[in-house]
Amino acid sequence: MTASKSSRARNARSGAQAGATRAGATRDGAARDGAARDGAARSGAARSRAAAKNGNGAAARNAVAARSGVATKNGPAAKGAVTARTAGGPRGRAAAGDDLDTRTSGTGPAVWLQLTTVALALAGLGVSIYLTIAHFTESTLLGCSEVKGLVDCTKVTTSAQSYVFGIPVAVLGLAFFLFAVAIMSPWAWRAARREIHLVRIASLVVGMGFVLYLLYAELFIIGSICLYCTSVHVITFLLFVLTMFAAAAWGLKPGAAWPQRLTPRNLAGQRMARQATS
Repeated sequence: MTASKSSRARNARSGAQAGATRAGATRDGAARDGAARDGAARSGAARSRAAAKNGNGAAARNAVAARSGVATKNGPAAKGAVTARTAGGPRGRAAAGDDLDTRTSGTGPAVWLQLTTVALALAGLGVSIYLTIAHFTESTLLGCSEVKGLVDCTKVTTSAQSYVFGIPVAVLGLAFFLFAVAIMSPWAWRAARREIHLVRIASLVVGMGFVLYLLYAELFIIGSICLYCTSVHVITFLLFVLTMFAAAAWGLKPGAAWPQRLTPRNLAGQRMARQATS
């Protein structure tokens, strides 16, 4: 009986120890599982922080690329955007203006001015031809009265002042208007060489100086005027005014196109082109 009780006590103690061992093993396994889960959580958090850092770095790089005008995704479109931004600077605007001048070069001033000046030059040439013929044939000029007075063509054309350096004034006028027809032609107005426009201005300055001399001679030395000579003077004065106007409004830049610079429509087009490149 006693032996049986002690045996049961030993068995109970052994069962208790085995249960305690199993409970400890269970607790150790749970602890290890918790540690594993904590490690996984820490690893996930670390990966998240690394991804966040990488994302922030990529965003920062993209922002820097956007500010610097460097585009990496769209290829030609991005290059076009960079080119457009670059063209907005002073050099870009100057290049755009030069390109506009190139596209409109050679057109010259307004057509009405070209046609008016060449028509005046032809009219002056016609009068000069007639005066030259009358001078060498000693014929009476049509429309001029022979009555002594303020208007006396014969007195003027046969006076000593009708010669300059031994050359008849009518011949000098003929040579001048032959040159004027050439220099006032549309081809000369549209010329890209600056020298042509300077020669045109210089010839009209010389012509006006000669006209002033002839007017002085007629009014204060001869005491009479010639209607044909006066018409030549008026034509020369009009050519001078139109030439000076063209130089002031158009300028002397070779190849520059005056209508493209002055008309409101073309000025608006130039402003839109500048805005597109800025």
